[in-house]
Amino acid sequence: MPRHLRTLAPAKINLTLHVTGQRADGYHLLDSLVVLLDFGDRVDAAEAGDLSLSVLGPYAADVPRGPDNLVLRAARLMGAGGVALTLHKHLPAASGIGGGSSDAAATLRAVAALTGAVLPDAGALARLGADVPVCLHGQPCRMQGVGEVLTAIPALPDLGVVLVNPGVGLSTPAVFAALARRDNPPMDPLPTGSAPWPDAQALADWLRGQRNDLSRPAIIHAPVIAEALAALEQMPGCLLARMSGSGATCFGLFPSRAAADHAAAALRPRAPGWWIAAGGLLPPGAEAPIPL
Repeated sequence: MPRHLRTLAPAKINLTLHVTGQRADGYHLLDSLVVLLDFGDRVDAAEAGDLSLSVLGPYAADVPRGPDNLVLRAARLMGAGGVALTLHKHLPAASGIGGGSSDAAATLRAVAALTGAVLPDAGALARLGADVPVCLHGQPCRMQGVGEVLTAIPALPDLGVVLVNPGVGLSTPAVFAALARRDNPPMDPLPTGSAPWPDAQALADWLRGQRNDLSRPAIIHAPVIAEALAALEQMPGCLLARMSGSGATCFGLFPSRAAADHAAAALRPRAPGWWIAAGGLLPPGAEAPIPL
């Protein structure tokens, strides 16, 4: 029997996203607080004669099947010549929550566990995409540079998260092109101590003083993002609503997983056609491949 592994490709959200500059090669410099959630896509990997990819799930039709597919690129980067991959696509594409990058990171983990290959260095990871290093890191962190500089952050409190995508995809280059300025201030200094945010409310209060610099240009391209933010803000218990990444997915922070589940259930009938999901922060180790 071939060995078979299953790996979670968790949704990623940018609690903050400050665009602080642009390099001569066109890449933007970022300063972002990033967390991963306890739900997302899934990558299965099994020993096989050749490298192959099957795509299943509600958003399978949105996944490119050509050689530029991030899952295949990640597998080739690991030298995987005999692995059958199955991507279960549950996250909407081009939505600012790291779907493709997280799929690539899950593939890297799965192939490493299946074949014993060594994970690529930071430079190779960055060539897959700016979000791939942080998705592979697997834990909350501060992301700087063009995505390759990762720094541990103080412990985060338990909280619930609701994700809302109003049914539109956005081109990241188009959103960056609409950015008014690229030399914005970085995040405020992070609080110090082992637990500087004692609860979800304290974290939300601190985050309220930070930004996502791509929100305004994203709303120019897709005004419905403003409607999604307003819908989240109106949910009982919502501590903060903000867009993630370059959009169009928005998130709401809640004091508990139960509060997030309740808000998501209340929001679904009011927003038919929107993608709505609820969860919490990814527990340590939950991104590790599981033998089947």
